Amino acid sequence: MGKKIKIVGLNGSPRKYGNTVLMLEVALYAARLEGAETERIDLYDHRIQECIGCVSDNIMKCRYPCVIEDDMKKIYDIILESDGAIFATPIYWYNMSGVMKNLIDRLTALENMIFIDGKSWMEGKVAGFIAAGNDTGSIAVIQNLMSILNSMGAIIPPWALAYYASTGLVEEKDNVILDSANIGRSMALMIRCIKGIDCNINKWYDSEEDYKEKIMSFARKTRDKLRRAEKTFDLEYRIRLANKKE
Repeated sequence: MGKKIKIVGLNGSPRKYGNTVLMLEVALYAARLEGAETERIDLYDHRIQECIGCVSDNIMKCRYPCVIEDDMKKIYDIILESDGAIFATPIYWYNMSGVMKNLIDRLTALENMIFIDGKSWMEGKVAGFIAAGNDTGSIAVIQNLMSILNSMGAIIPPWALAYYASTGLVEEKDNVILDSANIGRSMALMIRCIKGIDCNINKWYDSEEDYKEKIMSFARKTRDKLRRAEKTFDLEYRIRLANKKE
């Protein structure tokens, strides 16, 4: 049996029908075209509490599993069993969403394993990044995420980012959709290279017409699916999320 690769998509948007999710779905689809297994985690469906700063009191106390009892243990384990992760977030006041920031802070428990067993548990994971929203700061969000993940030991391949800052429908922007697809593509290629599956790469970014049409067709079908889902993921749903009890 050949070696398997897996990429997890971490959705930091509460709007499961919006541009962030569409871009993430396109990236995951492109990864599957390159032979990857994929999974999407909608962070707002999980209880991810704020980091309590154990590392500042005792560096040996910040470790896996985190002492906070919430849903992060399950998310940690999915990330650990994956070869790569795509961090997708809306732009909230020039930055990532709150739940994505909580996730990033809590990943310190994996990075800090360097002091426990000599290696960051994020080391060697391949990372990609998506930022979307009607606000400025998309590049600031991505460069922030990139610097954090690189500091945790993650590998960032070429073309590992896509961003969109507008109120319009992202699927009408072919270049953004293609950029999103090439996140998943480049991550899968990098993972295959790292694992010794195939490192004969003649190009990282695919813009050929047949590939583009395949990606755009998937984006259109996915947008139609997300529009139908929008009726159930309305403002009342987000209010229930915000008010849900622990």
